[in-house]
Amino acid sequence: MSASYVHLNVENKVGYIEFYNPPHNALPAAMLATLTELIETAGLDPSIAVIVLKSGGDRTFCAGASFDELIAISNPKEGTAFFEGFANVINALRNCPKITIGRVQGKAVGGGVGLAAATDYCIATTHSEIKLSELTIGIGPFVIEPAVTRKIGLSAMSQLSLEATQFFSPQWAQEKGLFMKLCPSIESLDSEVKQLAEQLCKYNPEALQKLKEIFWKDTDDWSELLSERAAISGRLVLSDVTKTQLKKYK
Repeated sequence: MSASYVHLNVENKVGYIEFYNPPHNALPAAMLATLTELIETAGLDPSIAVIVLKSGGDRTFCAGASFDELIAISNPKEGTAFFEGFANVINALRNCPKITIGRVQGKAVGGGVGLAAATDYCIATTHSEIKLSELTIGIGPFVIEPAVTRKIGLSAMSQLSLEATQFFSPQWAQEKGLFMKLCPSIESLDSEVKQLAEQLCKYNPEALQKLKEIFWKDTDDWSELLSERAAISGRLVLSDVTKTQLKKYK
């Protein structure tokens, strides 16, 4: 595979939303917007009972947002809009009336950790290390923090965000509650995801929707909160500290 894509495929009442952007599934703004739109579309589609979020390729699940676009930001408005990309996807997953399953086949960095945390049930492989590296370039994981903290707790979030150069093992992520199960291979991961998704499709959809509402209790302010967080990052990305760090990647 060499071409980027975001698409929705329905099989046995399961909506599989897949994104791919080589080489490491870092997502530009346009792909994040499409991802948001497809999650909203699948949530309203009566032929879909459960949604699976997955990425293409056999390596990185998601390396966060596009670094090329990050470097190109020139003013706070652009910065806020850039960081609202992942905010919109997280809110789409939160507001979706269907149960969402995360299928994480490899490493997740930055916003990729946020996507995993924003699904209702996440399954990964034993190769799925995670890292929040935002501090290394002078910003912080502000937009994704509410979703990640909600899953793993404040103490683990503090460790993950402050130890910004370290990859944390999938076993650590499972112990903290980010991953529900770990599979030894992509093949076994796909089998687990398919089995769970199709089993959930057999349950009363109203009961699943009510459970979803309980899972996301007390998050009604997230649309405003994540937008405020995006503005913080949008301002910090223009700082002298961040500009200096970003020059190293040009």
